[in-house]
Amino acid sequence: MATSLPPMSEQGTQRGQQVGRLGPLFAGIWLFFLLDPLVDGWRRGDLRGVLGIVATVAFAAVYMTLWWRIRAERSRLALDPPLAFTAPYLGALFALGAAMVACLGEKGLACTVYIAVAAVMVLSLRLALAVVAVLLVGSLALSEAAGWGSQIGLAFGITAASLAIFGMRTVIRRNADLISAEQENARLAVDSERNRFARDLHDILGHSLTVITVKAELAQRLLDVDPERARSELADLERLSRDALADVRRAVTGYRELTLPGELARARSALRAAEIEARLPQSTDDVPTDLRELFAWTVREGVTNVIRHSGARTCEIVLTPTTAEIRDDGRGPGASVDGSGLTGLRERSAAVGATVVTRALEPGFSLQVSA
Repeated sequence: MATSLPPMSEQGTQRGQQVGRLGPLFAGIWLFFLLDPLVDGWRRGDLRGVLGIVATVAFAAVYMTLWWRIRAERSRLALDPPLAFTAPYLGALFALGAAMVACLGEKGLACTVYIAVAAVMVLSLRLALAVVAVLLVGSLALSEAAGWGSQIGLAFGITAASLAIFGMRTVIRRNADLISAEQENARLAVDSERNRFARDLHDILGHSLTVITVKAELAQRLLDVDPERARSELADLERLSRDALADVRRAVTGYRELTLPGELARARSALRAAEIEARLPQSTDDVPTDLRELFAWTVREGVTNVIRHSGARTCEIVLTPTTAEIRDDGRGPGASVDGSGLTGLRERSAAVGATVVTRALEPGFSLQVSA
C-alpha cells in the first residue's frame, strides 16, 4: 500500500498484540463443553466410545486450527473469505460432528454449536444463516426421531452463540472500515502536503529564477557599456540567489511568511531590472491583515508573469481593501493563464473565500484577486 498509517503508540501496539495472542485462548475455553462427549465415550468403554473420543478430539483440533488461521489472517473475520478457504474446515467439522453423533448419540450434538460459530465466523451472512438454520432444524428433527427428548437448550445455545459471533464480526468489520478510512485520510493528507510543497516551491523559485535570469542578461549587456552597474547587478544576483536558497529552506520546514511591502519592494527591483516601468502603490495600509499574505502572493505571481511572458513596457499594481490587481500593456496572457502558478494562487484564494479573475486588455493583461 502506498500510504501507511502513522505507527501506533508502543503501549497500544503491545496491548493489541496481547489481545491477538489471547484470542485463541478465549476460543479454547469454550471447548469445555466438549467434555461431556469425551466423558460419555470413556464411560461406554467400547469401540464406538473410542471412535467417539477420537472424533471429538479431532473436531476440537480442526476448530482451534480454524481460529488460529483467522488470527493469522485477521481480515478473514471481517471480510467474506472464498469458499476455497472455508470449505475444508467446515467440511471437516461437519464430517467429524456426524461421527460424534453416530458414535455418542445425543451427547455428540454438542458439536452443532461449534459448527454454527465456525460458519458465522467465515461465511457470508446469507450462507451462515442457512447453515445455522440447517443445524437447528436437523438437530431438533434428529432428536425427535431418536427420542432424545427436548433440545430447547441446544437450540438456544446455537442461536445465542451465532448472534454473539455475528456481533463480533460486525464490530471487527466496522473497525476495518475505520482503519481503511484513516489510511485514505493519511494518503490524502500526504497528497495535499505534496501539492502544497510543489506549489510553494514553484512560487518561490519561479519568481526568484525569473528575476535572476533577467538580471544576468542585463549584467551581461552592461559589462562593456557600464561596468559599475554590471557589478551592481551581479551583486544583486548573489543576493537574490541567497534569498532564494533561504526561501527554499524555509519552505521545506514549513515556516515561510510573505509580507506585502516586501513583495512590492521585490517587484520594483525586478521590474527595474527587466526595464519595465513600475507603477506601484505608495502604501499598503488599506489592506486588511487577513488579506496581506494572499495579496503578497498575488503581487509575486503577477509580476513574475509580467516579466516572463508579457513583453510589457509598463506594469501597474493597484491595491484596495478588497482587491489586488496587476495590469500591464504587453501582448497578453500567453501560457501564464493555465500555469501552475495561477493554479496555486486560485487555491490560496479559495481558502480565504477570494476569487481570481484574469482578463485581456487592449493592450495587455490583468490579474485580479478579489475578496
